[in-house]
Amino acid sequence: MGERGGVYAGRVVELGFWEWEVVTVISVFSRSRSKCVPADVYSFICSCHTTGLSLNNDRLYKLTYSTEVLLDRGKGKLQDSVGYRISSNVDVALLWRNPDGDDDQLIQITMKDVNVENVNQQRGEKSIFKGKSPPKIMGKENLEALQRPMLLHLIHGKVKEFYSYQKEPVAIENIKRGLASLFQTQLSSGTTNEIDISGNCKVTYQAHQGKVIKIKALDSCKIARSGFTTPNQVLGVSSKATSVTTYKIEDSFVIAVLAEETHAFGLNFLQTITGKIVSKQKLELKTTEAGPRLMSGKQAATIIKAVDSKYTAIPIVGQVFQSQCKGCPSILEHWQSIRKYLQPDSLSKAEAVRNFLAFIQHLRTAKKEEILQILKMESKEVLPQLVDAVTSAQTSDSLEAILDFLDFKSDSSIILQERFLYACGFASHPDEELLRALISKFKGSIGSSDIRETVMIIIGTLVRKLCQNEGCKLKAVVEAKKLILGGLEKAEKKEDTRMYLLALKNALLPEGIPSLLKYAEAGEGPISHLATTTLQRYDLPFITDEVKKTLNRIYHQNRKVHEKTVRTTAAAIILNNNPSYMEVKNILLSIGELPQEMNKYMLAVVQDILRFEMPASKIVRRVLKEMVAHNYDRFSRSGSSSAYTGYIERSPHSASTYSLDILYSGSGILRRSNLNVFQYIGKAGLHGSQVVIEAQGLEALIAATPDEGEENLDSYAGMSAILFDVQLRPVTFFNGYSDLMSKMLSASGDPISVVKGLILLIDHSQELQLQSGLKANIEVQGGLAIDISGAMEFSLWYRESKTRVKNRVTVVITTDITVDSSFVKAGLETSTETEGGLEFISTVQFSQYPFLVCMQMDKDEAPFRQFEKKYERLSTGRGYVSQKRKESVLAGCEFPLHQENSEMCKVVFAPQPDSTSSGWF
Repeated sequence: MGERGGVYAGRVVELGFWEWEVVTVISVFSRSRSKCVPADVYSFICSCHTTGLSLNNDRLYKLTYSTEVLLDRGKGKLQDSVGYRISSNVDVALLWRNPDGDDDQLIQITMKDVNVENVNQQRGEKSIFKGKSPPKIMGKENLEALQRPMLLHLIHGKVKEFYSYQKEPVAIENIKRGLASLFQTQLSSGTTNEIDISGNCKVTYQAHQGKVIKIKALDSCKIARSGFTTPNQVLGVSSKATSVTTYKIEDSFVIAVLAEETHAFGLNFLQTITGKIVSKQKLELKTTEAGPRLMSGKQAATIIKAVDSKYTAIPIVGQVFQSQCKGCPSILEHWQSIRKYLQPDSLSKAEAVRNFLAFIQHLRTAKKEEILQILKMESKEVLPQLVDAVTSAQTSDSLEAILDFLDFKSDSSIILQERFLYACGFASHPDEELLRALISKFKGSIGSSDIRETVMIIIGTLVRKLCQNEGCKLKAVVEAKKLILGGLEKAEKKEDTRMYLLALKNALLPEGIPSLLKYAEAGEGPISHLATTTLQRYDLPFITDEVKKTLNRIYHQNRKVHEKTVRTTAAAIILNNNPSYMEVKNILLSIGELPQEMNKYMLAVVQDILRFEMPASKIVRRVLKEMVAHNYDRFSRSGSSSAYTGYIERSPHSASTYSLDILYSGSGILRRSNLNVFQYIGKAGLHGSQVVIEAQGLEALIAATPDEGEENLDSYAGMSAILFDVQLRPVTFFNGYSDLMSKMLSASGDPISVVKGLILLIDHSQELQLQSGLKANIEVQGGLAIDISGAMEFSLWYRESKTRVKNRVTVVITTDITVDSSFVKAGLETSTETEGGLEFISTVQFSQYPFLVCMQMDKDEAPFRQFEKKYERLSTGRGYVSQKRKESVLAGCEFPLHQENSEMCKVVFAPQPDSTSSGWF
């Protein structure tokens, strides 16, 4: 203690309600740093102890320092990890203390004898550092910069300024910042905000005898770093970050510091995709010896100038740097090497999606001119896939390039325009610039009416996504809202009304509900049905009592006669949104009074609610206790319409469900089939897909009588799809009797594609500033090649119809975690991929009544492949690589539907008896 300027003995006495420290001065040394103990005063009240680390005068502190980083998939086994360690000796000395306050200090920190090595010592001969000296590993300039002294100005233990030399490499300065930040601490418990290498962060101190624990809330740190994620929780990435630093304190200075920071992440819907970064720092005091004498002066700036005028104040917060890629191909070279995998015939292979994802990453660094050059030189076969990739890159340069390339005034490139628009709709992190561009296109001249409709539909999607990301007040969003709602209000043509309703079906604007109710109740059949299906997509809080009053009037036909499709949709909304006792009772009482197939359908819906334990099941069971609602006459209705919900996959944290409901007309012809797939993670959900096939006015084909309210419907069949929460533009099989007959006569049986292309579905990018000074990046991408198609087939000769919906999907999910120091890099790459299909076939034989219906839903056998690559690589090129591969096969299956369907399928596909006779008789 003598070196520190005074030896005190004290005792605590109580004065009223306060405790004061009474200090008796035994001796005061001439080099005392304390200004609150005059040499001629022996006893006085003092509360001027230091609040942070404090160094002795004229002493040199000799310490050892190391920082290491490990990457793995979260298993925590050292032998499975990759990473590296940077170590050095450290000299610390006090240069100046403010004569007016001993908690104002200027210290010098110097790293010496720097070394870089493996954390995993089992590398042996495979070590990338073996036989290489630090100058060879780091580069001579980097090493010199790292070993130049830095200055730290501390006031009350907190960093006031950080000083280093100009034009030092940013990555090297960051390592120095990481070491300097360890000297920022306080010796008392409490929560505060601190600025260090991690940014402006909330920290909590827990002070114990001789020990201080600092817990940094990394999610609170404010630091400028690039990054984005998929807003939907199901497709998103969950991450957890922790930072704990433990200080062992003796005589107001550290004898040891141990810091550990972890960053772990996992893909929400596929928990096998994980990753973890562990970064550690260790600082230990070895000895002290005589050091430089304290410099005198009133201002720290004067002292700094005297030490070295080349010192300059720089932020203690970590700065961004980019490592140079040596020998990397240009964007054009990259495209030329992968374009063969993106030929139309190759899209069903995982290799196509893998290269699609890799090319998007490269496109994000490309300039507009480079992208435009590739677009202009490509052939028409591969252009649609290239448009998918360029649009999915979601940069200003890629958007400008694709908008310059596409000519919306022409109808000669409709496929490319549509692929661009759907890629915009599936955008993982759209911005206002993209929405503004589409609004501009919509207001301009568009050659194709289908493309004009698609532009408006996608504008609706972008509005919802931007609002979900707190962008509802952006100028472009406000303008788009007015465009949708104003257009719907003023629409005169049926086509325009449909367009704005489809846009609203994506935007889901609360202020659009009054218009939807108006069209649902008063609109013509198809418009009324579209309005009710739009209402069906709104969340529970928006389905108010006022909304349900209108829906009840529609279902019970209080004001006008409605089509079955409209009435059943209205009933579904009521039953799925917290129905009242009387609402459920009235719906149940209506069964038996409805058209025959609608009777059967509503009965199937109620039974599905009970069987699948849906939220409304409790209230339905209460109502069924009344005999008037629950009796044989009501629950024994015959028919072929059905509704069924089942699980594709189920686990404690997630569930994937399918639902299939089919409504027939009284004559046995399909009225509507609706196939849905949902994915749930906790309370979050994603409408993965919906394929609806609708038909009307086909009774004339078999000389049947239309149902009530459907006598004057035009012959029509078409298909509508929702894909990953995005409503796509519906497609038409035929419209009108003459169109129907011409297509029946010329039909090839080939399905019509609803959507086909490459989609970037999962997109998570995160740049992390580790407190050690190293830079980490986490990239998670998921892409798929998809082809959804559908067809309706009629045979008047066999009096049979078939409906087919086929969904072919190839999925690839890649992760890439790296930790970079600019001279050495460690990385972990994984890839998970599968190729599968889902097919739904509905066969109806209407040669008799009740007609025979067989529904089949099959999942194809699918390969499941996982790849893992870990590496450590020097900037000079030398590297260590470890690779693993795992393959399995996911069995195909036929999804179960209700028992009645199984019995019917046995009749429809009854085995034909074998003929044992070879003659005529």
